[in-house]
Amino acid sequence: MSSEPVIGVLAMQGAVREHVAMLAEAGARAVPVRRAAELSEVDGLVLPGGESTTMSRLLESFELLEPLRARIAEGLPAFGSCAGMILLARQTLDGRPDQQQLGGLDVVVRRNAFGRQVDSFEADLDFTGIADRPVHAVFIRAPWVEKAGDGVEVLATVSGVPGVDEDTARIVAVRQGAVLATAFHPELTPDVRVHRLFVDLVRKAA
Repeated sequence: MSSEPVIGVLAMQGAVREHVAMLAEAGARAVPVRRAAELSEVDGLVLPGGESTTMSRLLESFELLEPLRARIAEGLPAFGSCAGMILLARQTLDGRPDQQQLGGLDVVVRRNAFGRQVDSFEADLDFTGIADRPVHAVFIRAPWVEKAGDGVEVLATVSGVPGVDEDTARIVAVRQGAVLATAFHPELTPDVRVHRLFVDLVRKAA
């Protein structure tokens, strides 16, 4: 692989163009992925936000669910934001019974944990692996990680959120091997550092 990895963005829902732009700025060649043939040609994959149950149904409709599960199990680097985090988890709380999981992260995620759309908020987070200054995070109907397995590194937490127990730090960014996930939307800010972190993971995994 060249120094410019090819990273796919699952192009079914969410801020696909924003992720493509961020990945390009972070040093990758970004391509939309809708088919198994396109998936087979990428070095890593971004799963954007959206509605996780709808996305799982679309993955089945486009016959991508099993190929994507297989590639993640084989070590494909993946980055999920918001709904993407939910899909990458091994288990989702408050999800639909027919919701499919991709695996890749030994975490239990609570869907819509911070509330509805009107409960969206922003926060500055200390993020392990990203120096200089906090990461400004945009949370929209966001999940949180309820439980993380022993092999999961917690990268960021948030506390003091209105409507949530202020004494409890909620896990909102994790990494397990080459799989990264955030409960927030880094593609909705000008800060490219989270995407750059993922691009570096893809290079190291090659």
